[in-house]
Amino acid sequence: MGFRDLLDGVIEVNESVSVFQEMFEYSESKNHEAIIFNNITECPNHRASLNILTRERICETLGISPGELIDILSWAMKNPSKPKLIEKELSPAMENTQRELDLTKIPIPWHYKEDGGRYQSASIIVAEYDNQRNISFHRQLLRDNTSTVSRFVPRHLRSMTDKAWQDKEEIPIAVVNGADPLVLLSGAMSFSEPLDEMSVAASLHEKLYGRPLEVFRLDNGIIVPSESEYVMEASITMETDDEGPYVDITGTVDDIRQEPVIRYSAVHHRNSPVFHAIIPAQKEHYTLMGMPRAPTIKTAVSEVVECTDVYLTEGGCGWLSSVVQIVPKTKEDATKAIHAALDGHKSMKQVIVVDKDIDVSNSSRVEWALMTRWQPDKDTIILSNQKGSSLDPSRSESGETSKIGMDATIDPNIDKSPYESVL
Repeated sequence: MGFRDLLDGVIEVNESVSVFQEMFEYSESKNHEAIIFNNITECPNHRASLNILTRERICETLGISPGELIDILSWAMKNPSKPKLIEKELSPAMENTQRELDLTKIPIPWHYKEDGGRYQSASIIVAEYDNQRNISFHRQLLRDNTSTVSRFVPRHLRSMTDKAWQDKEEIPIAVVNGADPLVLLSGAMSFSEPLDEMSVAASLHEKLYGRPLEVFRLDNGIIVPSESEYVMEASITMETDDEGPYVDITGTVDDIRQEPVIRYSAVHHRNSPVFHAIIPAQKEHYTLMGMPRAPTIKTAVSEVVECTDVYLTEGGCGWLSSVVQIVPKTKEDATKAIHAALDGHKSMKQVIVVDKDIDVSNSSRVEWALMTRWQPDKDTIILSNQKGSSLDPSRSESGETSKIGMDATIDPNIDKSPYESVL
């Protein structure tokens, strides 16, 4: 399955739309439903999609439940496999190559007027350095026709870049847009130790599609997924420049920083390519942030109690708050689940634990469970002086925050009928 398989049944827009805020404005007028723009003013013969990669659409396309997908993501982390290397001429991503390199001809959007310019937000970077490979998402501010400035948070690619700079070397990379959704989910994962996300994606392909993940090698030596809309050759230079401002996942404006400059050398793409133009602080962004964290939370909770589903909420920006569904055997199980969930995703500041009859993705039902099954003075855990997320603007100057866990489960030792809804 490729990225285009997620486009069935979306809103098609054939009138001319500009990359300068107009895609965002149209999406907002449609309540951010799944959309494809077929006529981009600044980018003839290129298309763009918004609001495509959501939990519901992914699971519907794959024919599995969200809980099953979480379990499969967790399994793939523990069972990586090798992708299948093919000749680059066989890849649909190599159907076209820009004769004259010009990133402005790609429908990279300027969504929010508060942003510093046109941003790639849904492109993944594939980097290989010091015998390690990393695939991860990093926003990129379009600087000119051949370069971007990319925000590298303190994770694997930042460590690779710092080492390369110490050695006075550039890092050859590929920038991939519109990859298979399983590759995107793998690229959004983060691990406590270096793990090749490509091998996780390969395992997911075999499990869910029954076939290997096909990849090919670019001229700069980087291996990339074959079924991609855009595959671009580039390098992380030793130069830095202003990056930002940028409307981040919380809907607040992130600062301007000095960040690495990426210099591009080639742009390849499919015929009539579809650029994945994710809107920050909307559902698609929450899915890419939150869904890959759900397996680590579920794994941690499952060690202390049966856990059946995890959902990182939209109100929590897909990162800071979750609802955890369990099957408690004792009253203490919910408390154990709260502590385990917070350990499983240390950026979280709120956890709500519910029974199996509550849809974790339905905020009204979760609130109903709180109002009918939770007593604040008895069923609440508050932790002070905890390590906070850099995405939380309310954290202290030292980076600390407080955290809360709420038990909205029914005591398994009592008659449940007074607490059960007929709706």
